[in-house]
Amino acid sequence: MAGRNGRTVRDLRRANRTAVLQRLYFDGPLSRFELGPATGLSSGSISNVVADLVGDGLVEEAGSVDSDGGRPRTLLRVAPGSGHLIGVDVGETRVRIELFDLTLTELARAERPLEQRRYEVEGIVGHIRGGIAEVLAVAGVAPERLLGVGIGVPGIVERTAERGAVVHGQTIGWDAVPLEALLREGSELPDTVPYFIDNGAKTLGQAEMWFGGGRGARNAVVVLFGSGVGACLVTPEVEHGRAVEWGHLTVRVRGRRCRCGALGCLEAYAGAEALLDRWREEGGRPPRDTDEETALTAMLAAAYPADGGAPDPVALAVLEETAEYLGAGLSDLINLFQPERILIGGWAGLQLGTRFLPAVRRHARSYALRHPAEKVTVDLGRLGPDAVTVGAAILPLADFFARGGRRPDPVPTGPTPVWRTVLEERATH
Repeated sequence: MAGRNGRTVRDLRRANRTAVLQRLYFDGPLSRFELGPATGLSSGSISNVVADLVGDGLVEEAGSVDSDGGRPRTLLRVAPGSGHLIGVDVGETRVRIELFDLTLTELARAERPLEQRRYEVEGIVGHIRGGIAEVLAVAGVAPERLLGVGIGVPGIVERTAERGAVVHGQTIGWDAVPLEALLREGSELPDTVPYFIDNGAKTLGQAEMWFGGGRGARNAVVVLFGSGVGACLVTPEVEHGRAVEWGHLTVRVRGRRCRCGALGCLEAYAGAEALLDRWREEGGRPPRDTDEETALTAMLAAAYPADGGAPDPVALAVLEETAEYLGAGLSDLINLFQPERILIGGWAGLQLGTRFLPAVRRHARSYALRHPAEKVTVDLGRLGPDAVTVGAAILPLADFFARGGRRPDPVPTGPTPVWRTVLEERATH
């Protein structure tokens, strides 16, 4: 039965379950007495919802606290083992797969290196499938216990009813890749386990906004700085964040060639891959036969010697110029969106930020309009290099909350599964 506002009793129950679960998740353990004002629900509604959630195994007791003159109050918390989530980061040098319990405690992880930055679709799909099977086996978790698999990818993600999540990753050579359909082909996961695929910068932003340096902010930008550059914008209108292709803003007309094919993109100057190329072109000597993370560490050591010796002038000059490019790029975000916080994450951002964050702040303020620049703070993200996988796992977790803690419905396959149609179309082209 629907009310005047169109909401049914089922909708109301789901919303009440969501409210209680979220408060316990972020602020728990809490007593039933504390849940009332925290959620705005009556004591009767709290009792009913808590009994329902305890019966489903989602909420459990977590000790007690003394009350004012009465009996001790029982504390409640979300049961960590009541569900499991997988987060996947399709990164520049590896595919990382992590298994979490419902409270996002890591239970197992697997890594698949990408040799020579090879992004063949079949290889990436194989890495993800194999990594999922590995972490489930290591932790002894049955696939049926999964609430979903979240995947952060480079590029733009489009969702269609016919093809599921499709990835447009121009910088890695992916043109309308039906990643969700391909993962379902031959998958050993039950149809009840959904895939949630989104841009890696957005999953980083999700993690920092839920658990990191973005908590409490209404307007924020979270920057992903690795081989490439991306950003996630969070505003009251876009509370779950929106990926923006910030790395492909033009910072120099007819400038360096970017991985996307255009000239003068920010990524062509501030991305780690371009930074190392510029050091090499100016006469620097990055170590050979190493991955980008090792080479960037060597560049930082050359520019800022730990023993206090003379710095490599070429490495230092390139890094100082990169700080200015990055600051100028941040000024565009400040002028366009007027955020209260900007957080820099990603493996390269965290490495470089410890060295030249003050310079980046200075350049950002010098290039930005004075009023919004005075209101923004620029800091490093707090969740470390695993933030993308944590954020990817948040995608199915957020869906779980939205369902009021109900498990997902089976993915409809019908007489002709969507993935089958997609694969047959690809085979004919």
